[in-house]
This record gives sequence, structure tokens and C-alpha cells, in this order.
Amino acid sequence: MEVDAILSGVEKTADAIREQLDVLDTVREKAYKLSREIVRASSITIKHMHRNEVDEARGQLGATAALVAEMQEALADASQLSRGGFVADAEKEYVEAAIVIACMAGDEVPDHATLGVCGAVWLNGLAEVVGELRRHVLDLIRMGEPERAEGFLAAMEDIHQIIMSFDYPDAITLGLRRRSDAARGMVERTRGDLTNALRQASLEKRLGQLEERL
Repeated sequence: MEVDAILSGVEKTADAIREQLDVLDTVREKAYKLSREIVRASSITIKHMHRNEVDEARGQLGATAALVAEMQEALADASQLSRGGFVADAEKEYVEAAIVIACMAGDEVPDHATLGVCGAVWLNGLAEVVGELRRHVLDLIRMGEPERAEGFLAAMEDIHQIIMSFDYPDAITLGLRRRSDAARGMVERTRGDLTNALRQASLEKRLGQLEERL
């Protein structure tokens, strides 16, 4: 068989594939830019919550949700780009911000359908919340309010128990096991920090009562 016959149609096929990949590359660039904006916006949302700026955090979350929707729309015809990688990372940050608001403001935690993400992304975002709750617990300890922190430690423990129960391969859970291990360590350290703070507060209270009697 002649070489020309063997390669007949190859260049045409290659050109068609190149056109498809050009489109995918353009979509990826747009989605990647949006993903970076989502990560930044989610970080700002969480900072507002740590500053007790709840209204600002909710407003920022709304803007972040719009960016997530725009990114997902851009990827609607590029399913090979829409799972894992920078897309899942951006969605995870958005989920984390939404759940941090719910936990710290006493709202109902939004589920994955409400946030428009897949279950694995939602679970990873939930896992990341443990770190932000630890930060909040430490802030309360520094402010001399360790009793208020007990509820947030309980939330951290509950989250860890939930994510630990998902014993599936990383290819399915997008690396949840690693975040579960990290969450366990944060829960244990926070429990120790809070226990020490509560003991100190109790001791100071007893000393104060003793001084009053004297």
C-alpha cells in the first residue's frame, strides 16, 4: 500500500482536531481566569466573617456565586475540563466560604445542589471549613471567651466525623482523605488549646472568688 494511501485523510483529521483544541484552549483560559477570581473572592468572604462583618460577607458570597455560575457556563460544552483541577479547587473555595458564613452566623448550611457543585467538591469544601473554625476558636480564646468556642469545636468534630465516613478512592472524592487527615490533626490541637483555656478561665474565676471572700 502506498504511503499516500495510508495517510489519506490524516491531515484533514488533524486539522479538525486542532480546531477543537483551539476552542478548548480558549475556554480553559477563560475558566482559569474566573477560577482565580473565585478563589480571591472566597478568601475575602471568609476574612469578612472573621472580622464579624456578616452583611459584607454575604454580599461578597453573592458576587462569588455569580463568578462560579459564569465559570460553569463557560465550561458547559467542555466537560473534559469541568472536573478536578483548578475548576474543582475554585468551587471548593466557594463552598468553604458559604459554609463558614453558615457556621459562624448560625444559618442553615447550604447543600451541594443549592451551591451548584458536585458532591465531592462540596465534601472537600466542608473539610476546609475545619481550619477556619479552628481560627475562630483561637480568636475567641484570645478575646477571653473560651466558653463560646465550645460549640465551634463541636462543629469541627462533627465535620471530621462526616468526612471521615467517606472511604472511597481519591479519584472519586478528589483527595478528601488527605483533607480528612489534616482535619483530624486540627481538631485534636484545637481540643487541647480549648481545654487549657477553659481550665485557665476556671482557675482565674476561682481565684477571683477567693479574693472577694478575703
